[in-house]
Amino acid sequence: MRRGEAAAGRPLLLPRGTLLLLGVCSALSLEIRASPKVRAFIGEQVSLRCSFTSSSPISESLTVDWTYQPLSGGQMESIFHYQSVPYPTSVGKFKDRISWVGNVAKGDASIAIQNPAVSDNGTFICSVKNPPDVYHNIPQTTLVVTERGLFFQLTSASLLSILVFLPSILVVIVLLVRMGRKFRAIKEKTKSGCKKSSIEVSDEPERAEADGCLGKLKNWCLACVDTDEEDPY
Repeated sequence: MRRGEAAAGRPLLLPRGTLLLLGVCSALSLEIRASPKVRAFIGEQVSLRCSFTSSSPISESLTVDWTYQPLSGGQMESIFHYQSVPYPTSVGKFKDRISWVGNVAKGDASIAIQNPAVSDNGTFICSVKNPPDVYHNIPQTTLVVTERGLFFQLTSASLLSILVFLPSILVVIVLLVRMGRKFRAIKEKTKSGCKKSSIEVSDEPERAEADGCLGKLKNWCLACVDTDEEDPY
């Protein structure tokens, strides 16, 4: 009994590796989401979206860091930092071309790049820390900058004109088709206006035959009347 009581009262001991794993898992309560690939066009602003969720309230200690690695490889370089206010890089190829478009209160840590060029192609990493939530996944965004094709070079005014006039053109075409059909119907009716229908043609022999019988009967009656008048008493 004494051994059982001692075993019941003894605290449960776990290996150090298990405790460390449980501590890391409990600290990974900050999750970051970013688009794996973003396509941009030369000279047109592009947004690099990054959102996060944290189990801790948003505080002034929250930081956002964006880093960049060229497509050809090489060392990662810091291009943007945020803590209460944005701090875009003041050196390098992205100088004066990065702006803050996020809102940490809504879990948004996005940035925008003005006048992107093909040389900007590479990998971007968004990192967020909201103490005590400092451990998180590391999503990567690949930026692909290309030149727009001929179709995409249409101005907004041209696109608007097409959208406005296309329905009108379709309506005019439909009206012309209907008018053409109506004109052909009137023309065919005019050509066949003097022709008699099959009913009228079939009635003519019967009418002629009836008129002939009535004429014979009338002549016979007149002959009978004349004979009676001339017959002496």
